[in-house]
Amino acid sequence: MGKSSRHISLTPATQWLRAQGVAYTEHVYDYVDHGGAAWGAQTLGLPVHAVIKTLVMQDDASQPLVVLMHGDREVSTKQLARAIGARQVEPCKPEVAQRHSGYLVGGTSPFGLRKAMPIYGEQSVRALERIYINGGRRGYLLGLSPDVLDAVLQVRWVNCVQ
Repeated sequence: MGKSSRHISLTPATQWLRAQGVAYTEHVYDYVDHGGAAWGAQTLGLPVHAVIKTLVMQDDASQPLVVLMHGDREVSTKQLARAIGARQVEPCKPEVAQRHSGYLVGGTSPFGLRKAMPIYGEQSVRALERIYINGGRRGYLLGLSPDVLDAVLQVRWVNCVQ
């Protein structure tokens, strides 16, 4: 079962957030392969809509980008491509995503990325009071205000929900 009070050692994401002076809460749970955001939300008793997935994708020129999406929704790659002016967008293979982000798939955070990449977010995420987003390790979510995404990441907001 989930334990939201357990502290986990620093990750590149939490080091980066601390350097930016961002306050967050830690939420640790037992990671399950292919459990996704739904498993984390269920284990921690959080609304899955407020658990935000961090997805590494690439455009038609193989340029990587990050997409932030509600845990209970999917990205419309057609809508995303149209919104960013690309012919197409597709998910990166896990090993490519790891090389770009520096994180294992299932533990990818938009904070402290290895490589600077544009970050796009589903615009409805901004309306949430609090979000829970990966902290840079599998089974580790950070709770914070969605305002942080604007303040420290300069997320480009798009309508890309399927």
